[in-house]
Amino acid sequence: MLIPRRSIVIGVPATLLATAVSACRGSAGTGSGAAVGGDPTSPAATMPLAPARKTGWHMPAEDRDHERTWMCWPSSRQVWGAELADVQAAIVRVALAIADHEPVMMLTRPEEIEALRGRVGDRIELLAAPVDDLWARDTLPSFLVSQDPQGSTELAAGHVQFNGWGDKQIHDGDAQLAKTVADHLKVPLIESRLVGEGGGLEVDGTGTVLAAESSWVNNNRNPDKSRDQIGDSLLAVLGADRMLWVEGLAGHDITDGHIDTLARFANSTTIVVDKPAYDDAEDPWVAVAARTRQLAESAVTAEGAPYQVVEITQPGKVRRGGTDFVATYMNYYVCNRAVIAPAFGDEAADTAAKDVLTSLFPGRTIVQVDIDPIAAGGGGIHCTTQQQPKAGV
Repeated sequence: MLIPRRSIVIGVPATLLATAVSACRGSAGTGSGAAVGGDPTSPAATMPLAPARKTGWHMPAEDRDHERTWMCWPSSRQVWGAELADVQAAIVRVALAIADHEPVMMLTRPEEIEALRGRVGDRIELLAAPVDDLWARDTLPSFLVSQDPQGSTELAAGHVQFNGWGDKQIHDGDAQLAKTVADHLKVPLIESRLVGEGGGLEVDGTGTVLAAESSWVNNNRNPDKSRDQIGDSLLAVLGADRMLWVEGLAGHDITDGHIDTLARFANSTTIVVDKPAYDDAEDPWVAVAARTRQLAESAVTAEGAPYQVVEITQPGKVRRGGTDFVATYMNYYVCNRAVIAPAFGDEAADTAAKDVLTSLFPGRTIVQVDIDPIAAGGGGIHCTTQQQPKAGV
């Protein structure tokens, strides 16, 4: 049974879905509070809400140097059905493109390790984990750094509880991955007491967080919290000072309008926004793109100056379509000395997107990859990755 990422799950037995909903709500409601009583100095201990600003933890911008990139290996036919082989091939293409520039660690089910090793050799590190799906941005922690009094840089894992984008997809394994990563690295897991996903937030690394209300201020994630409460918790766990909210779009895709397909920080003074290839008044994504641009143009930096707003135009045609196909260049990934971006087969649009990214990230190689199977599943390169910052960033 194919369960597209950008569609509400259909065909899942009601009893299974009810069990998943109950289990996830229980873990989201009690997980952080129950763990606070543990030893916060032990490896992978869970730390209470709001230590980030108090202790100096912060999430660096994506363009800072990385220790490695984390990814997840898709292996569930329940999720991908007949598309699984094509999706796996696309993940290999993305992982190897990144591995040309920095180390890559792939989380994979134990029974998949031998076969995957045969595909990637020693170019990719593999770590056994209870992976459900490939969306590392949403299921893995947002890495934080801090300097201790002696000047050494420490690492922590900022955690928002994953619940399958509002209980829309199986996620029993994926909900455990943040702790799996923290345990492996022997770093503390810093709780936000929020339900959400890493693809729902953008940081500029200098104190500002950009997010869409639609995927946070939503009863399927945080039913008892206001926008201000959610914003305060995000700022606390990410070590930031201020929120920039855009409206987003709920109910039209599985993510409820993640920010990383709408707007991104290129740096602390530049916001990149998605521009549809066609003007269709009936398309809600066209309307939300226009509103997102308007909000970006009306926002100001921490210094009070207007942001530079840069558009990247979607392709006018793609090699492969489908109702869930995400034909946007916004879901690029910035790694060491490179930007990994999609190519959709529209030569003019692919070239134009590459030119924009070249201007935004001077000195980095722009590597374009065919990710059609991933895009058909409703995501992009950024969705499949999570950066671990290098010590000293």
